[in-house]
Amino acid sequence: MSLMLNWLLDLQVQEHNHPHILLLQIGNTFCKLPGGRLKPGENEIEGLKRKLNSKLGANSPTLQPDWQIGECVAIWWRPNFETIMYPYCPPHITKPKECKKLYVVHLSEREYFAVPKNLKLLAVPLFELYDNVQRYGPVISTIPQQLSRFQFNMIQA
Repeated sequence: MSLMLNWLLDLQVQEHNHPHILLLQIGNTFCKLPGGRLKPGENEIEGLKRKLNSKLGANSPTLQPDWQIGECVAIWWRPNFETIMYPYCPPHITKPKECKKLYVVHLSEREYFAVPKNLKLLAVPLFELYDNVQRYGPVISTIPQQLSRFQFNMIQA
Protein backbone atom coordinates (compact mmCIF):
# COMPACT_ATOMS: atom_id res chain seq x y z
CA MET A 1 0.00 0.00 0.00
CA SER A 2 1.31 3.45 -0.84
CA LEU A 3 0.59 6.38 1.40
CA MET A 4 -0.38 9.55 -0.39
CA LEU A 5 -0.30 12.69 1.74
CA ASN A 6 -2.17 15.81 0.80
CA TRP A 7 -2.67 18.96 2.71
CA LEU A 8 -5.08 21.74 3.50
CA LEU A 9 -4.13 25.28 4.31
CA ASP A 10 -5.67 27.37 7.03
CA LEU A 11 -5.33 30.62 5.09
CA GLN A 12 -7.06 33.69 6.46
CA VAL A 13 -8.26 36.11 3.85
CA GLN A 14 -8.77 39.47 5.54
CA GLU A 15 -11.04 41.00 2.91
CA HIS A 16 -13.86 38.52 3.52
CA ASN A 17 -12.70 37.08 6.86
CA HIS A 18 -13.31 33.56 5.56
CA PRO A 19 -10.88 30.59 5.38
CA HIS A 20 -9.76 29.41 1.96
CA ILE A 21 -8.08 26.21 0.76
CA LEU A 22 -5.07 26.39 -1.54
CA LEU A 23 -5.42 24.14 -4.58
CA LEU A 24 -3.24 23.54 -7.61
CA GLN A 25 -5.12 23.86 -10.89
CA ILE A 26 -3.96 21.82 -13.87
CA GLY A 27 -5.18 23.26 -17.16
CA ASN A 28 -8.50 25.06 -16.92
CA THR A 29 -10.53 22.55 -14.96
CA PHE A 30 -8.78 19.89 -12.83
CA CYS A 31 -7.82 20.90 -9.27
CA LYS A 32 -5.79 18.94 -6.74
CA LEU A 33 -4.31 19.36 -3.30
CA PRO A 34 -0.52 19.63 -3.19
CA GLY A 35 1.16 16.55 -1.78
CA GLY A 36 2.40 13.21 -2.98
CA ARG A 37 3.71 9.80 -2.06
CA LEU A 38 5.96 8.97 0.86
CA LYS A 39 9.30 7.27 0.36
CA PRO A 40 9.53 3.80 1.94
CA GLY A 41 10.03 4.15 5.71
CA GLU A 42 9.55 7.95 5.63
CA ASN A 43 7.78 9.71 8.51
CA GLU A 44 4.42 11.22 7.42
CA ILE A 45 5.13 14.75 8.65
CA GLU A 46 8.67 14.90 7.24
CA GLY A 47 7.45 13.42 3.95
CA LEU A 48 4.68 16.00 3.72
CA LYS A 49 7.14 18.83 4.36
CA ARG A 50 9.45 17.40 1.68
CA LYS A 51 6.60 17.24 -0.84
CA LEU A 52 5.42 20.77 0.01
CA ASN A 53 8.96 22.10 -0.47
CA SER A 54 9.32 20.32 -3.80
CA LYS A 55 5.89 21.45 -5.07
CA LEU A 56 5.69 25.01 -3.70
CA GLY A 57 9.03 25.95 -2.14
CA ALA A 58 10.92 28.88 -3.60
CA ASN A 59 14.45 28.30 -4.91
CA SER A 60 15.85 30.77 -2.37
CA PRO A 61 16.83 29.42 1.08
CA THR A 62 15.70 32.70 2.68
CA LEU A 63 12.17 32.37 1.25
CA GLN A 64 11.49 28.75 2.28
CA PRO A 65 8.14 28.41 4.10
CA ASP A 66 8.17 27.12 7.66
CA TRP A 67 5.53 24.41 7.24
CA GLN A 68 3.55 23.99 10.46
CA ILE A 69 1.73 20.69 10.03
CA GLY A 70 -1.41 20.49 12.13
CA GLU A 71 -4.12 17.92 12.64
CA CYS A 72 -5.05 15.14 10.26
CA VAL A 73 -8.61 16.03 9.25
CA ALA A 74 -9.49 13.15 6.92
CA ILE A 75 -8.32 9.76 5.69
CA TRP A 76 -9.49 8.37 2.36
CA TRP A 77 -8.94 4.83 1.06
CA ARG A 78 -8.62 3.38 -2.43
CA PRO A 79 -9.27 -0.36 -1.96
CA ASN A 80 -8.15 -1.47 -5.44
CA PHE A 81 -7.17 -0.13 -8.86
CA GLU A 82 -10.47 1.69 -9.44
CA THR A 83 -10.55 5.49 -9.18
CA ILE A 84 -13.17 5.55 -6.39
CA MET A 85 -11.95 6.55 -2.91
CA TYR A 86 -13.86 5.96 0.32
CA PRO A 87 -13.72 7.78 3.69
CA TYR A 88 -13.30 4.33 5.29
CA CYS A 89 -11.49 1.12 4.43
CA PRO A 90 -14.05 -1.52 3.43
CA PRO A 91 -13.93 -4.42 5.92
CA HIS A 92 -13.27 -7.06 3.27
CA ILE A 93 -10.10 -5.26 2.05
CA THR A 94 -6.92 -6.43 3.79
CA LYS A 95 -4.37 -4.59 1.63
CA PRO A 96 -5.77 -1.33 0.20
CA LYS A 97 -3.98 0.14 -2.80
CA GLU A 98 -3.79 3.68 -1.40
CA CYS A 99 -4.39 5.70 1.74
CA LYS A 100 -4.72 9.48 1.36
CA LYS A 101 -4.48 11.66 4.48
CA LEU A 102 -5.41 15.35 4.55
CA TYR A 103 -3.66 17.62 7.06
CA VAL A 104 -4.16 21.21 8.12
CA VAL A 105 -1.05 23.26 7.38
CA HIS A 106 -0.83 26.55 9.28
CA LEU A 107 0.78 29.39 7.37
CA SER A 108 2.47 32.44 8.77
CA GLU A 109 1.08 35.87 7.94
CA ARG A 110 3.20 36.11 4.78
CA GLU A 111 4.54 33.23 2.66
CA TYR A 112 6.23 32.97 -0.73
CA PHE A 113 5.45 30.11 -3.08
CA ALA A 114 7.04 28.99 -6.34
CA VAL A 115 4.40 27.41 -8.57
CA PRO A 116 5.42 25.41 -11.66
CA LYS A 117 4.49 27.05 -14.99
CA ASN A 118 1.99 24.33 -15.91
CA LEU A 119 0.01 24.87 -12.65
CA LYS A 120 -1.98 27.69 -11.10
CA LEU A 121 -2.28 28.23 -7.34
CA LEU A 122 -5.87 28.99 -6.34
CA ALA A 123 -7.29 30.12 -2.99
CA VAL A 124 -10.79 28.65 -2.93
CA PRO A 125 -13.29 29.63 -0.21
CA LEU A 126 -14.86 26.81 1.78
CA PHE A 127 -18.37 27.74 0.62
CA GLU A 128 -17.37 27.15 -3.01
CA LEU A 129 -16.03 23.67 -2.20
CA TYR A 130 -19.07 22.60 -0.19
CA ASP A 131 -21.08 19.91 -2.01
CA ASN A 132 -19.40 20.79 -5.33
CA VAL A 133 -18.46 17.24 -6.40
CA GLN A 134 -18.87 18.07 -10.10
CA ARG A 135 -16.04 20.60 -10.05
CA TYR A 136 -13.74 19.44 -7.22
CA GLY A 137 -14.39 15.70 -6.89
CA PRO A 138 -15.51 13.65 -3.88
CA VAL A 139 -12.46 14.24 -1.65
CA ILE A 140 -11.97 18.01 -2.02
CA SER A 141 -15.71 18.78 -1.94
CA THR A 142 -15.98 17.24 1.57
CA ILE A 143 -13.25 19.43 3.08
CA PRO A 144 -15.78 21.91 4.56
CA GLN A 145 -17.50 19.07 6.46
CA GLN A 146 -14.14 17.74 7.65
CA LEU A 147 -13.15 21.20 8.91
CA SER A 148 -16.49 21.85 10.63
CA ARG A 149 -15.12 20.42 13.89
CA PHE A 150 -12.52 23.23 14.06
CA GLN A 151 -12.99 26.77 15.29
CA PHE A 152 -11.27 29.35 13.09
CA ASN A 153 -9.96 32.49 14.78
CA MET A 154 -9.54 35.24 12.22
CA ILE A 155 -6.74 37.64 13.07
CA GLN A 156 -7.26 41.25 12.11
CA ALA A 157 -4.11 42.88 10.79
